[in-house]
Amino acid sequence: MAKRTRKRVEPRFADAGPGGLALRAEDRPAGGTARRRRKAGRERPAKARRRRGLLGWLVGRGIYWGAVLSLWGLIAALGLVAYYGVQLPHASTWKVPQRPPNVQIVALDGSLIGNRGDTGGEAVRLRDLPDHVPNAVIAIEDHRFRSHFGLDPIGLSRAVMRNAVAGRLVEGGSTLTQQLAKNMFLTPARSLERKVQEVLLALWLETKYSKDEILELYLNRVYFGAGAYGIDAAAHRYFDKEAAQLTLQEAAVLAGVLRAPSNYGPNRHPERARARAALVIDAMEREGFIGRRQALAAKADPVRVASRHNDRSENYVADWVMDRLPSYVGNLDSDIIVHTTIDLDLQRRAEWALVEGLNAEGEKLGVSQGAIVAVDGTGAVRALVGGRNYAKSQYNRAVQARRQPGSAFKPFVYLAALEAGLTPNTIRVDEPVRFGNWSPKNYSKEYRGPVTLKTALAQSLNTISAKLAMEVGPRKVVQTAHRLGIGSDLAANASIALGTSEVSLLELTGAYAPFANGGFAVTPHVVQDIRTAKGKVLFRRPGPGISRAVDLRSVAMMNEMLAETLAVGTGKRAGIPGWPAAGKTGTSQDFRDAWFIGYTSNLTAGVWLGNDDNRPTKKASGGTLPAEIWSAFMARAHEGVPVAALPGTAFFQTYAATQPRAVPIEPAAARSEQAALPPTAFAPQDGMAREEQSPAGGRTLMDLILGR
Repeated sequence: MAKRTRKRVEPRFADAGPGGLALRAEDRPAGGTARRRRKAGRERPAKARRRRGLLGWLVGRGIYWGAVLSLWGLIAALGLVAYYGVQLPHASTWKVPQRPPNVQIVALDGSLIGNRGDTGGEAVRLRDLPDHVPNAVIAIEDHRFRSHFGLDPIGLSRAVMRNAVAGRLVEGGSTLTQQLAKNMFLTPARSLERKVQEVLLALWLETKYSKDEILELYLNRVYFGAGAYGIDAAAHRYFDKEAAQLTLQEAAVLAGVLRAPSNYGPNRHPERARARAALVIDAMEREGFIGRRQALAAKADPVRVASRHNDRSENYVADWVMDRLPSYVGNLDSDIIVHTTIDLDLQRRAEWALVEGLNAEGEKLGVSQGAIVAVDGTGAVRALVGGRNYAKSQYNRAVQARRQPGSAFKPFVYLAALEAGLTPNTIRVDEPVRFGNWSPKNYSKEYRGPVTLKTALAQSLNTISAKLAMEVGPRKVVQTAHRLGIGSDLAANASIALGTSEVSLLELTGAYAPFANGGFAVTPHVVQDIRTAKGKVLFRRPGPGISRAVDLRSVAMMNEMLAETLAVGTGKRAGIPGWPAAGKTGTSQDFRDAWFIGYTSNLTAGVWLGNDDNRPTKKASGGTLPAEIWSAFMARAHEGVPVAALPGTAFFQTYAATQPRAVPIEPAAARSEQAALPPTAFAPQDGMAREEQSPAGGRTLMDLILGR
């Protein structure tokens, strides 16, 4: 039977009323203790509940205000986005700006001479690159690139925390898409406005283009330092190769450069670049792009930076092409390819001859600079070296410099005389002469008396050249030089005979070409055709464009005389073993310029030596170092080429046997022209065009270079 429990009823007076007497539980002997226990038991849970209630209230209020603040923060952020967003053009007008066009300049065989333009390289397709090139960039710059939507919240949060801990900007948190947006659309200024706009543009790019398209745009536009924009430009700049040929280690170096091109450029900071590349390789391994074995092999493979990219002589050609380009195609709106006439083998042989010659003898002769030009019988420039070292000086002395040619101008005087009826066997007297207040003197200060024109030209006798110029008239000499290809203004005075008017090496060399090709004037040129990257022809040279400027009889006689210069005259050091050759030395006033211009039936080449500040050399003449450099280059240029005689040789041998040895002196027309010249035309030019005679015996530069 269940035990019944009932509540105790305390006795009470019947008429006690609400305030009357009555017994209570605590009035019992043990009632107080029990009551206190029950009261204490009720108080403890109440305090705990109150404490828990306070904590809950605080948490609740925190959540509430956190939500409120977050909401307001979101509203503020959206407001900023809206405010800065309206500063941008309407989204319907957004489009990826066109990449600045690249000009790819190639040699005769298609080999790259150089890239020119704002980028320094051509645009490449992602599919044409080895996988390790884009993977290296993704691994170190944005390893969640394939999965995020243009923004990387995880990476951004981590960057914020690291920057807060460091107290400075140590990590950017920008994705590749954001970087692309910044590079294409925005300025590099660090500001909240630019960052907001960068985010908006990144989101737009992600909706407009695929990941591969974004990556391709990025690789073709990002700056890699040293003036290289895009992966192809960087590959050429640092490794002298196309982007498609980059190795894993080279790709890692280029990816490492992106963080700070000025700090990690392998050309300036090789150790920093190597350490940074190791981090890139570790990241590629961590992301699963490469295995452990590949990573170790890549780290052990030393990267070799191309040391000659900036100092190669082909850069002079590329610059010249860019100067000429507007006259062919005008403004560019796409990548183009310029096919030139340059033979890279000849180009490098010309550079070798010039640099070796200056290194061997330049300091002794007080010569610091030089230039070489070589053209074929059509005027196509096969080699052009504008200076000793392109990296140190981009001034093109072959094209831009105009200097006095000295006696190298005399062939035009002699040609004018031959065309007036004289021959190589014509006699003239080498003696003191005076024209007005000018009295030209020979280099040796000696006079030989009666000599043939052949001997006079070979020995570079100034008196005979001056006499001939006055016989035919200075204006006739100027006309003859212009007809053969000299484009510079020439002063028609007596001293024109000794080369006092300034010309460029390019035009002077081109003006000798008619002697080598049988009498046809040429226009020196380097551009053969120009095409777009897709193959559309924008310009094509319409044939050789040559015309007869000298009859074969005169060509034959000039070749006979100029060959004598190399055989027994001032140009003896310029001989080419086994090859018929001809040419002329030249030395300007006070030995400021030294020239040798010569030719075979295969090639015409010119050499100039001097100083950019026009200071005199230490008696460097055309018959010394210039002749030796010319010989060294031409000997190498003719290796394996079938030997051929100079034009008109057979004609001359037949013709010369029937000619008299003298003709009347000073035709009446020449005398009348001389009388018409003002006295100021005969400027004093003592010491002008003095030629140093080639010493017999001794080892020449050619002997030293060829080890003879």
